[in-house]
Amino acid sequence: MGFGTFNFQEFISAFIILFAVIDAVGSTPIIISLRESGKTIKPIKATLLSTLLLVGFFYAGDVMLKLFHVDISSFAVAGAIVIFLMALEMLLDVEIFKFNGPTSEATIVPLVFPLIAGAGSFTTLLSLRAEYADINILLGLLANMAFVFFVLTMTDKVQHWMGKGGVYVIRKFFGVILIAVAARLFTDNIAQMIINISSQTQAAG
Repeated sequence: MGFGTFNFQEFISAFIILFAVIDAVGSTPIIISLRESGKTIKPIKATLLSTLLLVGFFYAGDVMLKLFHVDISSFAVAGAIVIFLMALEMLLDVEIFKFNGPTSEATIVPLVFPLIAGAGSFTTLLSLRAEYADINILLGLLANMAFVFFVLTMTDKVQHWMGKGGVYVIRKFFGVILIAVAARLFTDNIAQMIINISSQTQAAG
């Protein structure tokens, strides 16, 4: 899809999908734990770096796909599988994606990467390009980054307002949403992916 024109429904859909994947509210306990362990978190720095990484990958990722001769539909199918696994993490309270990187700088690692701008966010952004116009995805992303900044600056109050039970319920709810998103992405793009593969095979033959 091109940069396109603004569509409110696409904007809301992109916002909700990214909201579920980024899961800023669900990351609240992790953020609190980092602060309690003496690590410094800078909300402005974290938000700006996350935004730059995500927007950069939103465009550079497409170029990378072309270098490897992978089309958006194929990537969307792969993205659907990743999103489905993330949903299982949220619903079943299991750890599928492990991160064993350095933790000396809490603002960049693990907050910016992989909590906010991680593999799931990257995959989702590119997968959404198969469905929505760029402008609606980017606006949905920016709205999410504003929310991320709010959560980072108000972590204690957010947890107090919602309580551990509230955070738990929201995490489960968005886990179900992500499974639905993964199913739609898969079914919408698998047929196109098969057609593309078939066309390439016939051309090669």
